[in-house]
Amino acid sequence: MFSIIFIASIIMIISFIVMILASILSKKTVIDREKSSPFECGFDPKSSSRLPFSLRFFLITIIFLIFDVEIALILPMIIIIKYSNLLIWAITSITFILILLIGLYHEWNQGMLNWSN
Repeated sequence: MFSIIFIASIIMIISFIVMILASILSKKTVIDREKSSPFECGFDPKSSSRLPFSLRFFLITIIFLIFDVEIALILPMIIIIKYSNLLIWAITSITFILILLIGLYHEWNQGMLNWSN
């Protein structure tokens, strides 16, 4: 028990030291105005280089991440079927898929799946 706590504390100390060193070494010491400005072939920029970001793209990205995590959670369920109780596995699988279907219905109902708009 002592060795596990000792090893865990050593790992945490080493990771803390590496994080501190990375943050110290990555800081810029001199902030140059010309290097911070967007490059416009030697001319001063006439307007802001930042364009407004569409919220729709952000929401589509979130939907993709949710369904990507869904696949990562469904695939191990197929492997587990051999090692678990069939009734518990079926209840868990059906519950998980129902939650995902309710989420899909909610996104459809809110109009987030209309790509043509």
